[in-house]
Amino acid sequence: MKRTLSIGKEKVDLEITRINGVTTVTWNGEVLPVDILEVEPHCYSVILEGKSVDVSLDPVKHPDPEVHAYRTTLFDGSYEFQLQDPMKALLAAAGGAAGAGGTLTSPMPGKVVKILVAEGDQVEEGQTLLILEAMKMQNEYKSPISGKLTKIFIQEGAAVETGAPMVMVVAAEQ
Repeated sequence: MKRTLSIGKEKVDLEITRINGVTTVTWNGEVLPVDILEVEPHCYSVILEGKSVDVSLDPVKHPDPEVHAYRTTLFDGSYEFQLQDPMKALLAAAGGAAGAGGTLTSPMPGKVVKILVAEGDQVEEGQTLLILEAMKMQNEYKSPISGKLTKIFIQEGAAVETGAPMVMVVAAEQ
């Protein structure tokens, strides 16, 4: 399971794997064996590099449903952190045109499954504009702002490459 771990403004690539009963954590490219045991709900005993740590882990609400946020309590205090699938983070970044509007581009090769808007449509922030299938998953692209959809660069059924422009949204007049 690959995730991007965010603690404050720091971001770390994290992957947890379990093969033949052995769990490893890859932290920014460094592979570390780890033993994790849930001792009661939300409480874990973690042995990492020969050191044992008791960890309490409580979910925290986050405005983005794709981000899993937690508050953890360790021996030296409490920390809040977020975990996000790096592919979904990439999709969000590619779909997130600047606040004044802009062109949404494809973060990876894929196939346009459905276009849900037409040129000239008024769209709301968060409104699904199109669905792109990539790596056998259907991903919804949402408008990052309220405004007018001024240009559609793609067609349903078409293949798109990484960085290909898909739609352009211009911010609504204030």
